[in-house]
Amino acid sequence: MTVTATSVGESDQLQPQTAPASRAARLVRLVPALAAALSGVLLYVSFPPRTLWWLSLPAFAVFGWVLRGRSWKAGLGLGYLFGLGFLLPLLVWTGVEVGPGPWLALVAIEAVFVALVGAGVAAVSKLPGWPVWAAALWIAGEAARARAPFNGFPWGKIAFGQADGVFLPLAAVGGTPVLGFAVVLCGFGLYEVVRLAVEARRTRAVQRSAAAVALLSVAVPVVGAVAARPLVSDKAETGTATVAVIQGNVPRAGLDFNSQRRAVLDYHARETERLAAEVKAGKVAQPDFVLWPENSSDIDPFANADARAVIDTAAKTIGVPISVGGVVERDGKLLNEQILWDPVKGAVDTYDKRQIQPFGEYLPLRSLVGAINQNWTSMVRQDFSRGSEPGVFTMDGAKVGLVTCYEAAFDWTVRSEVTDGAQMISVPSNNATFDRSEMTYQQLAMSRVRAVEHSRTVTVPVTSGVSAIIMPDGTITQKTGMFVADSLVQKVPLRSSETPATRLGILPEIALVLVAAGGLGWAIGAGMRARRTRDV
Repeated sequence: MTVTATSVGESDQLQPQTAPASRAARLVRLVPALAAALSGVLLYVSFPPRTLWWLSLPAFAVFGWVLRGRSWKAGLGLGYLFGLGFLLPLLVWTGVEVGPGPWLALVAIEAVFVALVGAGVAAVSKLPGWPVWAAALWIAGEAARARAPFNGFPWGKIAFGQADGVFLPLAAVGGTPVLGFAVVLCGFGLYEVVRLAVEARRTRAVQRSAAAVALLSVAVPVVGAVAARPLVSDKAETGTATVAVIQGNVPRAGLDFNSQRRAVLDYHARETERLAAEVKAGKVAQPDFVLWPENSSDIDPFANADARAVIDTAAKTIGVPISVGGVVERDGKLLNEQILWDPVKGAVDTYDKRQIQPFGEYLPLRSLVGAINQNWTSMVRQDFSRGSEPGVFTMDGAKVGLVTCYEAAFDWTVRSEVTDGAQMISVPSNNATFDRSEMTYQQLAMSRVRAVEHSRTVTVPVTSGVSAIIMPDGTITQKTGMFVADSLVQKVPLRSSETPATRLGILPEIALVLVAAGGLGWAIGAGMRARRTRDV
């Protein structure tokens, strides 16, 4: 074979041109993946402690752009990247004391739900009115995450990032599912409006029905939120109560916050007695009752006479009932318990936490986990048992519903207290194991959403901060710093009416899951018909 000079020259000229072109093509193919991950990060930035709630809209707009028109397999991968971008920074606090392993494992599992949603959104993105089906699919994914595995983990619901947003009143209409649906719908609708506007400029033609749906996807959530504002009120309906929230602080942050026997209890008793001195001096109003945090008694007051004496002295000094958080062993069962302590009668009522935390309060698959890492089994030596009844304490005539820490993330636990007669809600928590991470701010935002959802005052007594008093309209009126001893005293409204969200309960979520299933079924059916047509 003879090679001419011309052919060699041509080959030399072609080589440097094709290499950059192929590199550029590879970079272009990476754009959707990069955009999916970055839009997930943008969604994270919209969450507390930042007040950039509106960033959730461009986050979902970009996510919609990434997924529209793609195969379900591509949607699966892009959805997983979106989930990682969102959940990796959001849940970093889960590894504060135990290292990155549990944090990364949790995110890897939770992102699978987002991946499945991504596959579904890609499938329905070819349908008319796709933002509606896509937003419903997101809520269906949240519903699944809130129930499995290990009884669910709803942290990161879109609703929990909207405590400062214009959509918040929708929580009173249909709870966290309706609030989250409105936000996601508006985000996807925003992308569709932009897409159709660009297409109209290019083709000089407008698809009127598609444009109408896109505009409605943006307008209806906003109009609905404005229309729902009359449901939000902080007016008293059944009188008022002067409540005291105690934050006693802890000797040290971390998993061993209660390693010094009775120190945490002594701190909370001391702060209560300090408050009593201020009341006696006329500096602070006399509270009707006092709320202590979860784990505020670090030893069992029923089994330890010294702990019982400390609590009894604090109750007698302040002269009103105290709700005390303790770890109690009864009939061989370990319980995370709230105890209603009367200054005269002592312990008169209890509430046992019902939604307990996997890997924190009980260890699923104990033998398997122990084989992998014995540190976990040593940290959770005995599983906590679940309570079975709602907890509503009658405190000086006021009915106070108890929602212990992790329970605030679950719709059913909060609603059950209100339907059982609670006129206000208390969310006693212990965040000492998470140091100064964003966890406490994320949980505080949940409580603000719950206040609007059920139109109830919500108090958040926390061992080490941030403790707060929240009005039924979601406004924080008082809060403490972190890792300081402090108390909050305020007259708060008691309310007895039920919002539509309280009355409807799980029905809005079921309806949205059915919408998601309908859209997915339509998309699958359309795809099968298209394949049959091609085969013919």
